[in-house]
Amino acid sequence: MACAGCGTGVDGKPSGCKSNGGCSTGGCNRLNVFDWLSNIPLGDSLAPFDIIEVSFNNGSRKDFFRNVTKQLLDKGEMVTVEGVSGFDVGTVSLTGELVKLQMKKRRAEDTPEVKKVLRRSTNDDLQRMNDNKSREKEALIKSRALARNLGLEMKLAEVEIQADGRKATFFYTADDRVDFRELIKVYASEFRAKVEMRQIGARQEAGKVGGIGSCGRELCCSTWLSDFKSVNTTAARYQNLSINQAKLSGQCGRLKCCLNYELDTYLDALKDFPDDADNIETAGGVAHLQKRDIFKSLMWYSYEGSNKQYPLTISRAKEIRQLNKQGIKPEDLKPVEVVTAKPKEADLGYADVVGLISLKSLEKTAQKRKQKDKDKQKQQKTGEQRQAQGPGQPRTEQAPKPAQRPDNRQQQDRRPKQENRPPQQQRSQGGGQPKQGREQQPRSEQQPRPEQQPRQQGQRQQQGPRQQGPKQAGQQPDQPGQQPEQGGQQGSAPRNDRRPPRHKHRSGNPNKNNNNPEKDNK
Repeated sequence: MACAGCGTGVDGKPSGCKSNGGCSTGGCNRLNVFDWLSNIPLGDSLAPFDIIEVSFNNGSRKDFFRNVTKQLLDKGEMVTVEGVSGFDVGTVSLTGELVKLQMKKRRAEDTPEVKKVLRRSTNDDLQRMNDNKSREKEALIKSRALARNLGLEMKLAEVEIQADGRKATFFYTADDRVDFRELIKVYASEFRAKVEMRQIGARQEAGKVGGIGSCGRELCCSTWLSDFKSVNTTAARYQNLSINQAKLSGQCGRLKCCLNYELDTYLDALKDFPDDADNIETAGGVAHLQKRDIFKSLMWYSYEGSNKQYPLTISRAKEIRQLNKQGIKPEDLKPVEVVTAKPKEADLGYADVVGLISLKSLEKTAQKRKQKDKDKQKQQKTGEQRQAQGPGQPRTEQAPKPAQRPDNRQQQDRRPKQENRPPQQQRSQGGGQPKQGREQQPRSEQQPRPEQQPRQQGQRQQQGPRQQGPKQAGQQPDQPGQQPEQGGQQGSAPRNDRRPPRHKHRSGNPNKNNNNPEKDNK
């Protein structure tokens, strides 16, 4: 409602709006009035009206004061006015000729007893007002506790303390009459101020507290509604509303004030409907009126013992009623066909891009993630089992797969890993010994898997004769890139036995040794 920039500046003059302190919208506090006469100039012989309207406590209370100083006061300025045995500080809410209409509406008379405007509020007045206003929340809590101790059936809604702190007004609601003579004495001694008790209704209480209605807007009683009219359930019946107390009640617990807003329009529309057509007679029986559709100007009837309803126009219902008065019963009601099909919406020429991601794609990604998690868990379990078995025990957790023919790359990955040492370190450790001496190192730490046994046996057959044969004179240690001599050794196996399986070599070189650590390290 209020603009965010409005605030009190120097000497109580409002700052934020660019119209020099005059808010043109009139939405800075509650129960504001738009001054539509502010831009109309007065005649030369006419003087401006000397009474202004001042609001207190953000518009919850308003009163009229006479501007005896003849100062030009703008809307929104803070002024110091006469109070009860002291002074009070308020905001100018209305000036000019429109004040006369407001006084007439509230039945306030222009008499000499009207209180006066003392001055524009100074910094001392504003500081004193802020100090006393800060006590209101604490005073409300204490006053409720004192009233409860005395056993009084009343509900305190708000406490308003005067700017100078000499008077305190307590607003309360009660269903029955309350004897608060003892309560006033307790309040006067507790707060050290003159006490005034003012009873208000539930609607006024909701207006002081404020809130949001079911329509999503701020409550009417806290923004613009000042006079409250009685609301009853007949207003809901005229508008064909269901009598549901929870939906028809407002924040105050009473029927909503907005039920009276459109009541006159519905009453004018109901004048066209006949009043004596509640029951009509036909050859099929007596039809009873069920409801009136004001928007479509239809009257719905149904027969006794049947739930089917027949819509009739107003003219047809009047016609049947006239025939019944003459003693004639028509054969049929001749109901109207009500078309409930909604018209097709026009194509606006844009595509709905919401929901392009289908559920199938989301399910596929979820399945992939689950599969990856399962694979990781399997790998972790196999690693733990290997560590638990130790280095000297054979690995029997995976059985060989006879149906699948192992690939050369897969077998190279599955064979036991050799020590990844550089060639220079292996030569220094071996002391320049040939390759046969290095190959005789024990391999108990890494046992071959079952599917690798044929390849390991072929390698042993190839290595056996060389290891048993004596070292020939003039034989040089193996160099990288050189193949050991396989002929000329005693006790060697036939050449076919020393040849490795064919599926091990993809390059087609049968003399290539796959157990050469130097070449693997290269």
